[in-house]
Amino acid sequence: MSKIIFFDAYTLNGGDISWDKLYDCGEISILDRFDPTLDYTNNFNDTEIIIVNKVKVNQDLIALLPQLKYVVVSATGYNNVDLALCNERGIKVSNVKGYSTEGVVQHVFAALLSHFNRLEYYAKQVKDGRWHKTPDFCFYDHSILEMSGKTIGVIGYGTIGKRVAQVSEAFGLNVLIYNKYGQGRKLSEKSHEVDLPTLFKESDIISLHVPLNDQTKEIINSQNLALTKTDVTIVNTGRGGLINEDDLVSFLSNHRHAAALLDVITVEPPKDHHPLYSIDNCHITPHIAWASKESRIRLLDGIIENILAFQKGEPINLVS
Repeated sequence: MSKIIFFDAYTLNGGDISWDKLYDCGEISILDRFDPTLDYTNNFNDTEIIIVNKVKVNQDLIALLPQLKYVVVSATGYNNVDLALCNERGIKVSNVKGYSTEGVVQHVFAALLSHFNRLEYYAKQVKDGRWHKTPDFCFYDHSILEMSGKTIGVIGYGTIGKRVAQVSEAFGLNVLIYNKYGQGRKLSEKSHEVDLPTLFKESDIISLHVPLNDQTKEIINSQNLALTKTDVTIVNTGRGGLINEDDLVSFLSNHRHAAALLDVITVEPPKDHHPLYSIDNCHITPHIAWASKESRIRLLDGIIENILAFQKGEPINLVS
């Protein structure tokens, strides 16, 4: 029976879903959080399979795991894994794809609808008593905007980017797409590919759906922000490193009608008094777009599927 450790399990399951199917995979140890400052020497000697989300699979961790044969990343991104070292040691690595698509897309549009309809603001005004003090049947002192007819720029056209584009069309948005596969194609009546400068110049909304790598790091920067409309809305449910946060602070401070709706930032959790906290037109949620209950159940099922396939000698979803 395989000995398996889940090194950072809490974010997947804080107690609202069952581990039973995972326990059927082998001798399971579940750590809510891995603390690299503790001495784990000899604790993991017989472990063959590990599951990690953000824990770094590097020389230090692998040194604690002399029998390690397989790493399952409980996410789609795997930049926390030293793939070269794993390849050198003959350690297979798999990820889980597609589990959070619907949850992330829902979050993108929840953030946009809340922003354009000013839901949080007006709900607070009602509780503060401003509506019942007005002589009118309705109360508004800030404009409510419609998404229909606006243009959304989708940067990245993988599974999530494609779904965002589809839902955008349902809201009556025109869709500009930037992706690595090409430019100039008309993908539907309202969606077509463009180069990056065109996307920045023409978009009312920009939504980020690319992986973080050398080509995409800080794709939102002062140079590209200078191309955008002064009232652009930027949505990031990808990785915090896609944005140069200092450049974004400067841009938002100087363009009060622009907005950033961020579910991710560069360092998570953030340090106290993050510069973006003080910007009124920046709204931050704590990396929850992926975390619907349904998405987490699909993620756990994907982890189990990977483990069972590896145990049969037919590993799937390999990234190494």
